[in-house]
Amino acid sequence: MINIVIFGPPGAGKGTQSEKLLAQYNLVHISTGDLFRAHIKNATALGVEAKSYMDKGELVPDSVTIGMLKAKVQENPEANGFIFDGFPRTTPQAEALDQLLTSLNTSISACLSLQVPDEELVKRLLERGKTSGRPDDANEEVIKNRLAVYMRETNPLKEYYATQNKLAEIHGVGTIEEIFGRLCEAIDKHA
Repeated sequence: MINIVIFGPPGAGKGTQSEKLLAQYNLVHISTGDLFRAHIKNATALGVEAKSYMDKGELVPDSVTIGMLKAKVQENPEANGFIFDGFPRTTPQAEALDQLLTSLNTSISACLSLQVPDEELVKRLLERGKTSGRPDDANEEVIKNRLAVYMRETNPLKEYYATQNKLAEIHGVGTIEEIFGRLCEAIDKHA
């Protein structure tokens, strides 16, 4: 089983690259952003709570995120593996994910960290905001807060996965195909 964590700041290309990796490796995609949006659209209790944090550019509490993630993993018991997109975002979430996967007799194969300069991220997100309908992509101040939260709370994941020899830092600027090639090379090395 191949289990991939793909992370990077908002706008780094996680969703775009995850779609390509799904086809290449025949995995199930689990995007916490998609899970949040589905729960928000359906006005579930978890969705209402998640929205209150997302609207401010803050991270959703672990208990909410893990509850959504566990349900999604359990919906796919015969999966060849998963791509975790946008999760984990904190070391406690990484530990919780490891515990969940251990209970399923598997583990993370590789952590792919997309590296993109802040100026490029703001540009990408503002452009995405024009078509996505997502208010968190249309406001530059909210974007900058999201990037600051990412650096403060998510960046420590590099150390967590590096100590397990599972971290691959990927240059996230270039064509979609160039970045995809770098990701596949890293997966093939770690899987």
